[in-house]
Amino acid sequence: MSRWERATGSPPQGSLWERVTAALPYLLVLLPALFSLLRVWRVEVLALALFAAAWHWFVVACRPAWTARAWVVAGYFVVLLAVVAALVRIDPVFTVTGVGVFVQCFALLPGLWAYAGVAVTVGTLVAARPPAGRTPVELLASFVVGVLVASMTGLVFQTVSEQNAQLKEKSARLAALAEENADLQARLLVQAREAGVLGERQRLAREIHDTVAQGLTGILTQLEAADEAAGATPAVRARLATVRELARESLTEARRSVQALRPAPLATAAQLGTALSEVAAAWSRACEVPASVSVTGDARPLHTEVESTLLRVAQEALANVGKHARASRVGITLSYMEDVVALDVRDDGSGFTPGSGGGSGGGFGLVAMRQRVTRLAGSLAVESAPGQGTAISATVPAIPADPGT
Repeated sequence: MSRWERATGSPPQGSLWERVTAALPYLLVLLPALFSLLRVWRVEVLALALFAAAWHWFVVACRPAWTARAWVVAGYFVVLLAVVAALVRIDPVFTVTGVGVFVQCFALLPGLWAYAGVAVTVGTLVAARPPAGRTPVELLASFVVGVLVASMTGLVFQTVSEQNAQLKEKSARLAALAEENADLQARLLVQAREAGVLGERQRLAREIHDTVAQGLTGILTQLEAADEAAGATPAVRARLATVRELARESLTEARRSVQALRPAPLATAAQLGTALSEVAAAWSRACEVPASVSVTGDARPLHTEVESTLLRVAQEALANVGKHARASRVGITLSYMEDVVALDVRDDGSGFTPGSGGGSGGGFGLVAMRQRVTRLAGSLAVESAPGQGTAISATVPAIPADPGT
């Protein structure tokens, strides 16, 4: 198990490289044992080889979590090197087993400790081999060459392992990004449908206002003029009064239909500020977070689309605060200016880095708010930083309300 896998807690994913490195320690013990036993049958060779393979399986393969403890790793290498030294003393063919120990040094030991483990392993192999008349200089040369070769081999192993881990991490990130993009696309489709419904409702409201309501207003004006005209008999006046009353009732119903096509809080509130207060109060009860609303400037009726847009922005901003910000309070300010009207929503929550898609800006929520404001030739600004809360400011033209609505 590599250091990267111990740090992330993720198990091997079954790549070719991982399967090779997992099988290598066993092969480098059992294959030399097979060659040695074919030449000369020795029970001690069989016993020591099986013990070395079982020891590696017991400590590293069977209980990988143990390798996170330094004393377990140290004990593992002490026992393994003792067994390998005994095998090399019996038959030099087991020198090749040292390659498997080198691999474990780079897999289990961090940083320079891996190279120290390689040096100790090479020293053990050189010391365990029968002297066979070698001089100290030859032994030292064998040690140096062995360390260099093992270090280069370990460096290659380490590089491949790190690249393998990086590829896994990048693949996981790409998969998460693909899933996030799919979710965003689905939510954008929902938002598009909602925007289409809202646009159709607003179109119907304009149609009713521009046709039926305006026509009934004209009829009432003509009836009042006819009622005031000289020469009208009492019977005519009575009929005119009846027609005038019917026209007034129809105009009231038309205006009620126009109001019903507006967002619910705007339909029941006299002003946008009142509607915002109702939305904030309902959100505070649901999220148990205080939300205050203040209005500055000369409050006045605005065009239905302007008020609807600002109300939806406030609702979206509050929804994202409740989902992401972990705030203790929220402040909403509606500012009426000469040519524009601004809505500011501030919280003292966790904040986020603008552009990262997190925090109370909420990735998709920010996109939806910006789309609403842009449709009215307005602007949306976001100020936030991790741990410093978030401020969202929407500014749109202060288009006056249509007369008679």
